[in-house]
Amino acid sequence: MAKEYDLVVLGGGTGGYVSAIRASQLGMQVAIVEKGDLGGTCLHKGCIPSKALLRSAEVFRQTKEADTYGVETNDAKLNFSKVQERKNGVVAQLHKGVQGLMKKGKIDVYKGFGRILGPSIFSPMPGTISIEYENGDENTMIVPKNVLVATGSKPRSLPGLQIDGTAVITSDDALQMEELPKSIIIVGGGVIGIEWASMLADFDVNVTVVEYLDQILPTEDQDLAKEAEKLLKKKGITFVKSAKVLPDTLEKDNGVSIQAEIDGKKETFTADKMLVSVGREANTVNIGLENTDIVVEKGHIQTNKFYQTKESHIYAIGDVIGGMQLAHVASHEGIVAVEHMADTYPLPIEYDNVPTCIYSNPEVASVGLTEKQAKEKGFEVKIGKFPFQAIGKALVYGESEGFVKIITDKDSEDLLGVHMIGPHVTDMISEAGLAKVLDATAWEISHSIHPHPTLSEVMGEAALAVEGNQIHG
Repeated sequence: MAKEYDLVVLGGGTGGYVSAIRASQLGMQVAIVEKGDLGGTCLHKGCIPSKALLRSAEVFRQTKEADTYGVETNDAKLNFSKVQERKNGVVAQLHKGVQGLMKKGKIDVYKGFGRILGPSIFSPMPGTISIEYENGDENTMIVPKNVLVATGSKPRSLPGLQIDGTAVITSDDALQMEELPKSIIIVGGGVIGIEWASMLADFDVNVTVVEYLDQILPTEDQDLAKEAEKLLKKKGITFVKSAKVLPDTLEKDNGVSIQAEIDGKKETFTADKMLVSVGREANTVNIGLENTDIVVEKGHIQTNKFYQTKESHIYAIGDVIGGMQLAHVASHEGIVAVEHMADTYPLPIEYDNVPTCIYSNPEVASVGLTEKQAKEKGFEVKIGKFPFQAIGKALVYGESEGFVKIITDKDSEDLLGVHMIGPHVTDMISEAGLAKVLDATAWEISHSIHPHPTLSEVMGEAALAVEGNQIHG
């Protein structure tokens, strides 16, 4: 007899397990089907392991700069095997925590590959889940009232550019490197590419970033992207923009060699390895969507604002629906979806209020519209901008480059966007996120007293700068 559940979640990544916990809190009987380890890409192949490596890179860089602070050290040496060991320890600890949360919530976890079946002897509606096991055991059938598809995504490559996992790698492969290359080409100057470029440069790897567009970090405000490029160049990173990589020119002989077309001319790039970082593709293949009426467009599942698909009892969240492919977004989408199943009338997510973070050095964070987007939407904008160079705590830290930029609507004075680059901005962007949720004005931000000396003072000064009233600049 097939076991029945109120909800079955396909995928145990951040979005999936958070959704399962919320469903359990609402009194549902819940199961997760996950072929890998709980925590998914974020915990095992993305957010957490990459930030652990970035932290080691930061400590290595700071150790090399210790003399600046009056601390004399012998030559700093990097033990990359210990770097990886620490990363793995952090991941293991968090994985154990997620497993504990499943037990606490009495959530059943099936370790296998889940596929949605069409109408069958188990149910007259699509949605029965068939679970396949790697060891060849007989499939398990479970019958849910609701299904939540949270199968995530995987790195994609350029057409014709074959990933071999050794010379030509993705971020998944890079996380498992046993030793660092002396040089690397990074194809793609988006968020993931820039984080790896910053990290590897701090590890003393020679880095070249090849970007198809004329701006790195193309989703960020242009001022932030320019500042990021300027500061990253100081690390020795080479940027090649408006460059079309030619996959058929790839050669692998004692490293990698590839050509790119720039202004109609071909240029050859060589390095020990090449990291391909050109986005991610949703995991929608072979999960049984063809057995349903679910609509898939350009590889992404289509949903309404509560994440229902065309099959009203089947929902989808996270990378499989496109949009903002971020762990914190997937988690909140899952909460909205589950609360909608439970008829608790959740509010849809306002994506303009969602902060985004880039954990390079310098850090980058933003929420809301860029200046270009605001103008394209017809707003007449007023902008306040303030540098970290005038903030005492930034000078104390020895990291005084970067700025905060606040964009407001000249007519209503409403906050349209906040963009930051500099020390610890990924920890400070939440203030701007709250301000966006509350529909705050720059005046209201400036009247929130920011303690001295703190890095957060830059937010108050940038808010004052909207009207030209900044105190220290």
